[in-house]
Amino acid sequence: MDEPAEIGRRVHRLRGERGLTQRQLAEPAYTPAYVSTLEAGKVRPSETALRFLAGRLGTSYEELATGRPASLATELRLALTDAQRTLATGSAHEAAGHFRRLLGEAERLGLADERAEALLGLGDCALEAGELTEAAGHFEAAELLLAGEPLPRRARPIRGRAVAHLLAGELRYACYLLESAIDGLNAGGLADPEALVLLYSAVIGPYIDMGAHARAAHAAELALALAPQVADPALVAGMHRQVARTFLAEGRIADADASLAQAQAVYRQLRLRTDLAHCHWMRGYVQAQHGELASAERELRIAREMLTARRAALYTAQVEVELADVLRRLGRHEEAAELVSGLLAEGSGPGAVHAGGAHRLLGLIAEERGEAKAAEEHYVRALALLERSGAGGDLADLCRLLGDLLRRAGRTEAALDAYRTGLGHRAAPGTTTLGPAPAAPAFR
Repeated sequence: MDEPAEIGRRVHRLRGERGLTQRQLAEPAYTPAYVSTLEAGKVRPSETALRFLAGRLGTSYEELATGRPASLATELRLALTDAQRTLATGSAHEAAGHFRRLLGEAERLGLADERAEALLGLGDCALEAGELTEAAGHFEAAELLLAGEPLPRRARPIRGRAVAHLLAGELRYACYLLESAIDGLNAGGLADPEALVLLYSAVIGPYIDMGAHARAAHAAELALALAPQVADPALVAGMHRQVARTFLAEGRIADADASLAQAQAVYRQLRLRTDLAHCHWMRGYVQAQHGELASAERELRIAREMLTARRAALYTAQVEVELADVLRRLGRHEEAAELVSGLLAEGSGPGAVHAGGAHRLLGLIAEERGEAKAAEEHYVRALALLERSGAGGDLADLCRLLGDLLRRAGRTEAALDAYRTGLGHRAAPGTTTLGPAPAAPAFR
């Protein structure tokens, strides 16, 4: 709302244009003296008074309070929806240009909600482009704009920040952000189903990467229970995509594939191309775990092609790590090594967890070629990356590989050290160092 003097001048001008006296404008709810005081800028009108006067003057409350026609905010929201559609079906680079323009327009008009939506869009564009620091900054700025809003309204920027930190390999901090928000929603009686499904779905990935499978399964169970209360089909599809990871961790291959098929059908219908590519990626991973290597290669190549077309560099690099592993298992070592070495040489890289996976893969290829020294170097590099990110499950497997390599070389003490390190990461399956798990929502 503008200052009283500005509002008073606006009321005086509009009253004159309509040919109304102060009495005609004021009655029956107010007195002419009140209108005179308001027009002189000596009183700050309440929202109720302004809505009454706006009705008498044939204008909107927004225009009377701020000088902006209500249609401007509506037009801006429609333009933001169009930009979101461009991000979903077209180019993230093109969508980012639209969001930047709309952010400037929202700032000029002083529209906080629309500024927040534009920042969220810019954050999503930056995630797709692999610009993680920039993405985190946009999400943080959106969260600050919404600081006075209820926690459910802030769930999207919190989730965005967490995803940016997860992709950067900061698993524990990603968990901290998501768990804190989940606890805040449940403890504060703000158990908004859509916000909770968004956050529970987002926390599954870092839990699994950290080896906290019990927590991941519990988050998946709660998300599935809340899903019938969620109206957004894309949000439910994203939940099914993440729940598939918990099924896979439990060895429930058919259930994982069924969840991905549900998500894939929705993404195809809504033309959400990046999300659809993620489904192909995940299905390729499921098939690889089940030994269906030819089908896995086909799904991963589809995902890689779709993500490359969208210039999603970080996600493309991560898919290439999975694809290279399939190629290795198919006996195509040269092709696998070339693919992985190429992506590690690029500036952006695949993120700490996947970079660790890439070095692990190069170590396996070196072992299979009889190059023990090169294998050890890659395993040690992978170990450093995974320790920094806290990816407990992958660390345990890597320590086993390194220990076996050292034992075969007769370096028994070094092998034992590697095994002990791995056992340390497997000592408490299903837990993390983050303290108690978040409280569950109170279901009616």
